Amino acid sequence: MKIVAIAGSIAETSYNRQLLTFIASHYVSQIDIEILEIKDIPMFNEDKDQTQSAAIQYLVHKIELADGVILATPEHNHTTSPAMKNVIEWLSYKVHPLNQKPVLIVGASWHTQGSSRAQLSLRQILESPGVGALVMPGDEFLLADAKQAFDELGNLKDSGTVGFLDTVIKKFVRWIDVLGALQEKKKQEPWRQEDLSGKHPVDTSIDIDISDDWVEKAAKLVEAASGKQYVELNRGILTVDQLNWFLNTMPMELTFMDDNDQFIYYNHFLDHDAMLAPRDPKQVGDTADLIHPKRAVEHVQQVIWALRKGQKELIAMPIPGNKVNQKYIMHFYKAMRDADGRYRGVNEWVLDIWPIVSDYLKRTGQKLVEAPDSKTDAVTGASESVSQTVSSSSVAVTDNNNDTGAVTPDAVTGASAKE
Repeated sequence: MKIVAIAGSIAETSYNRQLLTFIASHYVSQIDIEILEIKDIPMFNEDKDQTQSAAIQYLVHKIELADGVILATPEHNHTTSPAMKNVIEWLSYKVHPLNQKPVLIVGASWHTQGSSRAQLSLRQILESPGVGALVMPGDEFLLADAKQAFDELGNLKDSGTVGFLDTVIKKFVRWIDVLGALQEKKKQEPWRQEDLSGKHPVDTSIDIDISDDWVEKAAKLVEAASGKQYVELNRGILTVDQLNWFLNTMPMELTFMDDNDQFIYYNHFLDHDAMLAPRDPKQVGDTADLIHPKRAVEHVQQVIWALRKGQKELIAMPIPGNKVNQKYIMHFYKAMRDADGRYRGVNEWVLDIWPIVSDYLKRTGQKLVEAPDSKTDAVTGASESVSQTVSSSSVAVTDNNNDTGAVTPDAVTGASAKE
């Protein structure tokens, strides 16, 4: 078993690095532990992206190849060290090697609390959506009074401390084994066959390498119609200009992902930052695995697989964090099929439905109120059975002008409530 370890200190002398050195030496017959240095990691700055620098890529590759990670944190002002936080910022920016990786937190401190608050802080950081590490639950190893804990040879002096460390390390090894077994089981799930890398060209695929000017190169290769040239549709004839005007005035954002999982169109009528689901013109031509963050790839596989296999024809889901009276953004994914029923891609549309709901309430004199004993559905993502999870607050629609307290049923959930 291969484990890498990182001490959250760049000081020349570090008790946390000394603790990791002892762990690596003491358990050398059971596990291979390699201690990684972080003193060459630059200060995190989004304006100066250095994720491809040698120092950061070295950490990325080492972590990706390891079965697990041990992080040893000092405690600085009741939290983890700036050096440790800085490393995790880089490892959760454009690269995510800690995602789904088993992690054990340990810590050494000069004082009696043994980095307990720093470990809690680090655990919260590691479990955040952008990091996604699988931190071992349960026992924490807190080495207090670190300056007195080691002998002249660098070994822990207290046998009870070593005994507890034995228990923690054994549990971590089991934690890695259990997660490994679960991951192996997950690899066998049918939807994981959905290859988002666009390596299976279809009859409509254009043989152009992915690049920022993919559209221009592809249009030139196939001599695509443009401008005032006409396109014959199944019930109409429009110029390319008319098609663009028509699609760009749709009251929603539209995306076309073909049956090779290649992103080949979106109606570009808004700038990136103004979009509900931001896209960039340079992304057109990219494959599905490139335009989605790594943490979302599995969910994308599930959705597309379900549509491709006919398990679902339409999947709808809200964006987490939607708030009534501000925006309620919905994503819809519709399978596209040709005349023979063959899957030809995904029609995705995104829109804020709150203006529609708000207008309805205004015109009918009704309002939304919470339904008694209601429970809000959680967004669980697409599952293997792909149960459609359209999450919303359970609400009742009531008449503002009704002073009698009459009950009006909720058309969505069947719930009802008095105003």
